[in-house]
Amino acid sequence: MAFNVVGVRFKQAGKIYYFDPAGNEVKVGDNVIVETARGIEFGQVMVGNKEVTEDKVTLPLKNVIRVATPEDHIQLEENKEKEKKAFGICQEKINDHKLDMKLIDVEYTFDRSKILFYFTADGRVDFRELVKDLAAIFRTRIELRQIGVRDEAKMMGGLGPCGRPLCCATFLGDFEPVSIKMAKEQNLSLNPAKISGICSRLMCCLKYESSSYRDAKADLPLIGGRVLVNNREGKIVDTNLLKESLIVEFSNGSRQEVLLSEVEEIFLDENNESKQSENDEIE
Repeated sequence: MAFNVVGVRFKQAGKIYYFDPAGNEVKVGDNVIVETARGIEFGQVMVGNKEVTEDKVTLPLKNVIRVATPEDHIQLEENKEKEKKAFGICQEKINDHKLDMKLIDVEYTFDRSKILFYFTADGRVDFRELVKDLAAIFRTRIELRQIGVRDEAKMMGGLGPCGRPLCCATFLGDFEPVSIKMAKEQNLSLNPAKISGICSRLMCCLKYESSSYRDAKADLPLIGGRVLVNNREGKIVDTNLLKESLIVEFSNGSRQEVLLSEVEEIFLDENNESKQSENDEIE
């Protein structure tokens, strides 16, 4: 079963959610008011009308209520001002209760039916009394949500080690798993200071070229293997993935860098079975 949907984003680098346009004529770039699980929200259309299968949507599909009006934009700005005041009040209450937590951000739902306070902490925090105080002040639903250091970086923004604005705060909708293996595949220094972002976790950009390096590595013989170059057999002591070259050491101790295309024969396994190089096969 297919559904006609539009994709809406609520924050600059937030996840895109699908909604039923419900007869509203909307296009990419339009601001819209939509119904969400947590209330009425203000978002921007990032994906125009399209058909998607049932496995791509969360049912029941929520509706686009209307294209945002000038009054809606005014209310959005008012909410932002209220968020600033709420941040200061919440910080005071955190100090009063001597809670070991760091307030990161405050967010009103568009219809002001709920206020969300985002914080980080090293462990569990008993904030029940804090919630009571905040509910008495704001007289609306209060939600305190503990987030991780990556989410903190996404919300706060900043500059990465490369000198550019953080990827997570500018265009990454979702965090993808990043492993130390990706750094090894790219022959990067395993010094944590060089491969970690300002969140102190592995940099998201290690993921970007990981598949390319993996594919390039699959095309090169393993270090320790033996090859035939200019009728001389040698041992592979290193490789350069980007140049697609090998450092070959010969029996006399000399070393030579050769392109993979210059290799005449690669000895693959313990039986000394060999195959012609890719260049020879083409010829």
